[in-house]
Amino acid sequence: MAKVTVGKKACAVNPLKMSQPIGGAFAFMGLRGSMPLLHGSQGCTSFGLTLFVRHFKEAVPLQTTAMSEVATVLGGYDNVEQAILNIHKRTKPEIIGICSTGVTETKGDDVEGYIKTIRQKHPELAAFPLVYVSTPDFKDAFQDGWEKTVARIVEVLVKTPVNDTRRDPKRVNVLPGCHLTPGDLDEIRNMIEDFGLEPSFLPDLAGSLDGHIPDEFVPTTIGGIGVEEIATMGQASWTIAIGAQMRRAAEAMETKAGVPFRLFERLCGLRPNDEFLVFLSEISGRPVPLKYRRLRGQLADAMLDAHFHLGGRKLAIGAEPDLLFDLSSMLHEMGTKVTVAITTTQSPVLERIKAEEVLIGDLEDLETLAKERGCNLLISHSHGRQAAERLQIPFYRAGFPMFDRLGAGHQLSVGYRGTRDLIFDIANMIIADHEENHQATPDTWRNAESDPPATIDAATLH
Repeated sequence: MAKVTVGKKACAVNPLKMSQPIGGAFAFMGLRGSMPLLHGSQGCTSFGLTLFVRHFKEAVPLQTTAMSEVATVLGGYDNVEQAILNIHKRTKPEIIGICSTGVTETKGDDVEGYIKTIRQKHPELAAFPLVYVSTPDFKDAFQDGWEKTVARIVEVLVKTPVNDTRRDPKRVNVLPGCHLTPGDLDEIRNMIEDFGLEPSFLPDLAGSLDGHIPDEFVPTTIGGIGVEEIATMGQASWTIAIGAQMRRAAEAMETKAGVPFRLFERLCGLRPNDEFLVFLSEISGRPVPLKYRRLRGQLADAMLDAHFHLGGRKLAIGAEPDLLFDLSSMLHEMGTKVTVAITTTQSPVLERIKAEEVLIGDLEDLETLAKERGCNLLISHSHGRQAAERLQIPFYRAGFPMFDRLGAGHQLSVGYRGTRDLIFDIANMIIADHEENHQATPDTWRNAESDPPATIDAATLH
């Protein structure tokens, strides 16, 4: 059991975490025709927008109430009202999602009260979906903003089924954590559909931020789950929550609509996917398709091939709690030693990470401890690249933001296939780093005292 400690520094020197309102806005981007709105200054929104655009390399809808110094002191009702009216008139969204920021939370704006007044003054907005979430950026982190927003969407938009409503045995709700990419969601969707089930993802980033090009420009999100589909999620037979952060939303779904849920804290690795497929088989009444036996065998073989390169490595990893738990657990099972673990916020999974200590800190902590403890593999988002360069160790990019590489939205780490490819990617990176640093050539073998064996039998491996 890991000991969870909180850093005592006066400030974050090189921040690891992204802010809570950005996480909330990110969740709204998984809804079709959505316009996320940050209630705060223009700078707050501009910073978040820059991160999203650099990460996905796509146009991202994000608006602001543009609070000035005077408006912040006097109250933001007029700014909220004008922003909602302008967005509703000009971009014609299906839903507006409002996230607070530190400046308006400090002032204490009653945004829920503002929304009620706006609906009364403007009848055209009486039934229009407006969802507000309190996400101050002076506390918590990206994952918390996502968690609160998805739970709030369930509370506001999911309708409670009437007593005579029959549940659809084929329909399944899926509540994915923010650590999953659009590529991950597509893989999970395929796995569920292979059992004859019909999944509804909330949020569905695979529909809105998977990099597809629409036929014409749309000022809102270009895909995702629709408001009308969210309303009927209470008719599903099961809810599948992926990541500990989604327990809150799953419990809200169960409370609101009586839908039972099953939480899967991770889907990266051999055993977690075994359990996931067995569960799908149980609720669908169908056997596991034969193709997954082959994919499972490929993953087992990949683990055997790569453990020579990953086993014994000292890992330094900095990520949001669920991503940290997912990746570090899989690598621990490959023989990697989780030597340094840095995260952004509290979570029940932190104590079960296979490390002596998990520190809620920043990238400076990650670099300092990695150097002190002799780590030779580093995993974090793109802001960790300078630390890896200074430490001169292999660096694998994971999480948000990833702005110095292409394909962040299609990075895959779930399922047998995703785990297999992830293992190969990290192992190949280590091999390439070794070759670069040691400049191995064919002459290396000729100058050796003995030639390498042409083959390796099973007895040698054991």
